[in-house]
Amino acid sequence: MVVGAFPIAKLLYLGVRQMSKPVANRIKAGARRSEFFKNYVCLPPAQLYHWIEMRTKMRIMGFRGSTIKPLNEEAAAELGAELLGEAIIFLIGGGCMVLEYSRQAANSRRKEEELNATITNLQTQLAELTLTIETLDAQLREVNRQLLYIPVTPQK
Repeated sequence: MVVGAFPIAKLLYLGVRQMSKPVANRIKAGARRSEFFKNYVCLPPAQLYHWIEMRTKMRIMGFRGSTIKPLNEEAAAELGAELLGEAIIFLIGGGCMVLEYSRQAANSRRKEEELNATITNLQTQLAELTLTIETLDAQLREVNRQLLYIPVTPQK
Protein backbone atom coordinates (compact mmCIF):
# COMPACT_ATOMS: atom_id res chain seq x y z
CA MET A 1 0.00 0.00 0.00
CA VAL A 2 2.81 2.45 0.85
CA VAL A 3 4.64 1.63 -2.38
CA GLY A 4 1.54 2.55 -4.43
CA ALA A 5 0.96 5.75 -2.47
CA PHE A 6 4.51 7.08 -2.92
CA PRO A 7 4.40 7.64 -6.72
CA ILE A 8 0.95 9.18 -6.36
CA ALA A 9 2.30 11.59 -3.74
CA LYS A 10 5.20 12.51 -6.03
CA LEU A 11 2.80 13.05 -8.91
CA LEU A 12 0.53 15.18 -6.72
CA TYR A 13 3.52 17.23 -5.56
CA LEU A 14 4.62 17.76 -9.16
CA GLY A 15 1.10 18.84 -10.11
CA VAL A 16 0.96 21.31 -7.23
CA ARG A 17 4.34 22.76 -8.22
CA GLN A 18 3.19 23.12 -11.83
CA MET A 19 0.01 24.86 -10.70
CA SER A 20 1.79 27.39 -8.50
CA LYS A 21 3.20 29.50 -11.32
CA PRO A 22 -0.11 30.04 -13.21
CA VAL A 23 -1.88 30.78 -9.92
CA ALA A 24 0.75 33.38 -9.05
CA ASN A 25 0.50 34.87 -12.55
CA ARG A 26 -3.28 35.18 -12.24
CA ILE A 27 -2.89 36.85 -8.86
CA LYS A 28 -0.38 39.27 -10.40
CA ALA A 29 -2.78 40.07 -13.20
CA GLY A 30 -5.54 40.63 -10.64
CA ALA A 31 -3.24 42.94 -8.70
CA ARG A 32 -2.56 44.97 -11.86
CA ARG A 33 -6.27 45.28 -12.67
CA SER A 34 -7.69 46.02 -9.23
CA GLU A 35 -6.36 48.78 -7.02
CA PHE A 36 -8.23 47.41 -4.01
CA PHE A 37 -6.70 43.94 -4.46
CA LYS A 38 -3.25 45.42 -4.93
CA ASN A 39 -3.44 47.90 -2.03
CA TYR A 40 -5.14 45.72 0.58
CA VAL A 41 -4.24 42.14 -0.35
CA CYS A 42 -0.86 42.13 -2.13
CA LEU A 43 1.05 45.13 -0.79
CA PRO A 44 0.81 44.68 3.03
CA PRO A 45 2.18 41.09 3.13
CA ALA A 46 4.87 42.00 0.60
CA GLN A 47 6.01 45.05 2.57
CA LEU A 48 5.98 43.05 5.81
CA TYR A 49 7.97 40.23 4.21
CA HIS A 50 10.44 42.74 2.75
CA TRP A 51 10.81 44.49 6.12
CA ILE A 52 11.41 41.21 8.00
CA GLU A 53 13.84 39.93 5.37
CA MET A 54 15.86 43.14 5.21
CA ARG A 55 15.86 43.54 9.00
CA THR A 56 17.18 39.98 9.39
CA LYS A 57 19.86 40.51 6.74
CA MET A 58 20.95 43.79 8.32
CA ARG A 59 21.22 42.21 11.77
CA ILE A 60 23.23 39.31 10.38
CA MET A 61 25.63 41.77 8.73
CA GLY A 62 25.88 43.81 11.93
CA PHE A 63 23.89 46.93 10.98
CA ARG A 64 21.57 47.54 13.93
CA GLY A 65 20.09 51.01 13.50
CA SER A 66 19.66 51.35 9.74
CA THR A 67 16.23 52.17 8.38
CA ILE A 68 14.62 49.97 5.79
CA LYS A 69 13.06 51.58 2.74
CA PRO A 70 9.79 50.04 1.55
CA LEU A 71 9.61 48.40 -1.85
CA ASN A 72 8.21 50.37 -4.76
CA GLU A 73 4.58 49.65 -5.57
CA GLU A 74 5.22 47.49 -8.66
CA ALA A 75 7.82 45.26 -6.97
CA ALA A 76 5.69 44.98 -3.83
CA ALA A 77 2.62 44.01 -5.88
CA GLU A 78 4.64 41.32 -7.67
CA LEU A 79 6.16 40.01 -4.43
CA GLY A 80 2.76 40.05 -2.74
CA ALA A 81 1.23 38.11 -5.62
CA GLU A 82 4.06 35.56 -5.43
CA LEU A 83 3.58 35.22 -1.68
CA LEU A 84 -0.17 34.85 -2.05
CA GLY A 85 0.25 32.23 -4.80
CA GLU A 86 2.71 30.27 -2.70
CA ALA A 87 0.44 30.55 0.35
CA ILE A 88 -2.50 29.19 -1.64
CA ILE A 89 -0.43 26.27 -2.92
CA PHE A 90 0.88 25.65 0.60
CA LEU A 91 -2.66 25.65 1.99
CA ILE A 92 -3.85 23.25 -0.72
CA GLY A 93 -0.91 20.94 -0.03
CA GLY A 94 -1.51 21.16 3.73
CA GLY A 95 -5.20 20.42 3.20
CA CYS A 96 -4.30 17.37 1.11
CA MET A 97 -1.99 16.17 3.86
CA VAL A 98 -4.67 16.65 6.52
CA LEU A 99 -7.22 14.79 4.41
CA GLU A 100 -4.78 11.94 3.77
CA TYR A 101 -3.93 11.74 7.47
CA SER A 102 -7.60 11.64 8.46
CA ARG A 103 -8.26 8.96 5.82
CA GLN A 104 -5.36 6.86 7.10
CA ALA A 105 -6.49 7.35 10.70
CA ALA A 106 -10.03 6.26 9.77
CA ASN A 107 -8.65 3.18 8.00
CA SER A 108 -6.46 2.36 10.97
CA ARG A 109 -9.35 2.84 13.38
CA ARG A 110 -11.60 0.63 11.23
CA LYS A 111 -8.96 -2.12 11.07
CA GLU A 112 -8.44 -1.92 14.83
CA GLU A 113 -12.19 -2.18 15.43
CA GLU A 114 -12.37 -5.21 13.11
CA LEU A 115 -9.44 -6.79 14.96
CA ASN A 116 -11.09 -6.11 18.33
CA ALA A 117 -14.36 -7.62 17.06
CA THR A 118 -12.49 -10.70 15.83
CA ILE A 119 -10.68 -11.07 19.16
CA THR A 120 -13.95 -10.70 21.07
CA ASN A 121 -15.59 -13.29 18.80
CA LEU A 122 -12.69 -15.71 19.31
CA GLN A 123 -12.83 -15.22 23.09
CA THR A 124 -16.56 -15.94 23.07
CA GLN A 125 -16.02 -19.09 21.01
CA LEU A 126 -13.22 -20.16 23.36
CA ALA A 127 -15.49 -19.70 26.37
CA GLU A 128 -18.23 -21.74 24.67
CA LEU A 129 -15.76 -24.49 23.76
CA THR A 130 -14.43 -24.54 27.33
CA LEU A 131 -17.97 -24.93 28.65
CA THR A 132 -18.67 -27.71 26.13
CA ILE A 133 -15.45 -29.53 27.13
CA GLU A 134 -16.34 -29.26 30.81
CA THR A 135 -19.82 -30.63 30.07
CA LEU A 136 -18.41 -33.53 28.04
CA ASP A 137 -15.82 -34.26 30.74
CA ALA A 138 -18.56 -34.42 33.38
CA GLN A 139 -20.61 -36.74 31.15
CA LEU A 140 -17.56 -38.96 30.56
CA ARG A 141 -16.89 -39.20 34.30
CA GLU A 142 -20.52 -40.14 34.86
CA VAL A 143 -20.33 -42.84 32.17
CA ASN A 144 -17.08 -44.18 33.68
CA ARG A 145 -18.64 -44.22 37.16
CA GLN A 146 -21.63 -46.15 35.87
CA LEU A 147 -19.37 -48.63 34.08
CA LEU A 148 -17.58 -49.39 37.35
CA TYR A 149 -20.80 -50.40 39.07
CA ILE A 150 -21.99 -52.77 36.36
CA PRO A 151 -21.56 -56.27 37.70
CA VAL A 152 -19.38 -58.46 35.58
CA THR A 153 -20.73 -61.98 35.09
CA PRO A 154 -18.16 -64.70 34.61
CA GLN A 155 -18.26 -66.47 31.28
CA LYS A 156 -18.68 -70.21 31.22
